[in-house]
Amino acid sequence: MHTILLAGGTGLIGTELQKFLGENGYRVIVLSRAGGKREDSNVKSLPEIFFWDPSQNKIDREAIEQADVIINLAGAGVADKRWTKARKKEIAESRVNTGKLIVKALSEIPNRVKLVINSSGIGWYGADPLIPNPHPFTEDMPPDKEFLGITCKAWEDSIQPVTGLGKRLVIFRTGIVLTTKGGALAEFLKPLQWGVAGILGSGRQIISWIHIHDLCRLFLFAIQNDNVQGVYNAVSPQPVSNKAFTIRLAQKKRGRFYIPLYVPSFVLKLILGEMSVEVLKSATVSSHRINREGFVFNYENIDAAFDTLLANKQSGL
Repeated sequence: MHTILLAGGTGLIGTELQKFLGENGYRVIVLSRAGGKREDSNVKSLPEIFFWDPSQNKIDREAIEQADVIINLAGAGVADKRWTKARKKEIAESRVNTGKLIVKALSEIPNRVKLVINSSGIGWYGADPLIPNPHPFTEDMPPDKEFLGITCKAWEDSIQPVTGLGKRLVIFRTGIVLTTKGGALAEFLKPLQWGVAGILGSGRQIISWIHIHDLCRLFLFAIQNDNVQGVYNAVSPQPVSNKAFTIRLAQKKRGRFYIPLYVPSFVLKLILGEMSVEVLKSATVSSHRINREGFVFNYENIDAAFDTLLANKQSGL
C-alpha cells in the first residue's frame, strides 16, 4: 500500500482528498501544526498526524521517511479575510515556506518519495483581454504582475527544486472549487435563502471552476500515471460567466422563485477592498493539457455539477 503524505490535509480540499484517497486503497498521513503524531486505532477514518511548522522550518522526519507521495495543499485561505498588507504577507509566506521546507526535508532526510504534487492557482493568470476570450489561458503563459500572479510564481518556484532531487513534480493550478462543504458555492447560495440571485458586477466575467470530485480524481490520476509531469490547469473544460453561473444555480435551487440582483462593482470594492479585483476578474482557463494526457472530467458542464452538488447538500452529504 502506498503512503500519501498530505500537507494542508485539514482544509476544504484536503479533507475531501483524505477520504477519496483512503477509499481508493491508499494510506494517508497528514502534516499539521496541531501537534505531534496522533493515531486512534479505534477510529479507522482518522489519519496519523505528524507535526510540522513551516514558519519555524520544523517537520517530523518520520513523516518524510514513511511517504511514497507528497501532496502539498498548505497555505492561508486567499478569500478568508480582507487583504491587508499583513494578510497578503501571510498568504504568500504560508505557501512559499511550505514549499521550501518540503524541498529541504527531501534533501536532508532519507526517503522513498517518487512524486510531489503541489497546489497552485489560476490566480497565476491575469484578466481576459477580451470577453469572450478566443485564446483561453494555457500553462505556458507568463504570470500576472499583480498580487496573486506574483504569489503563484513564488509558490511554484519554491517547490521546483524537488526535480533536481529526482522526484517527479506535478503542479495543479486550481480554479474555483465547487463543494457543498464551503468555499465559493456556499457564498453563492447564501442570498438564495431569501430568493435573491446575486450577480457580481457586470456578470460577464468568466469563472473557471472544477467540481471537488474531479479535483480529487485529478490527484489520483497524477499518482497513477507516470507520464503526468509539470504544470496543469485544474479546471473544467466549460467555464461559465458569473451571470450564467448564478442564474443556473438559482434555477436549480429555487425553480422560478428568485430575483436576479446585480451587485455593483463599487459595492464589492467597499466590502472586499483589493480582493474585489479577483471577484470581478474574468479568467478563461484551458483544461486542454490535462485532457490531452487522457483525463476525462465527470463534470464538464455546470448543470451536471450543480445537479450532484445540490442533491448531495439536500441529502446531508
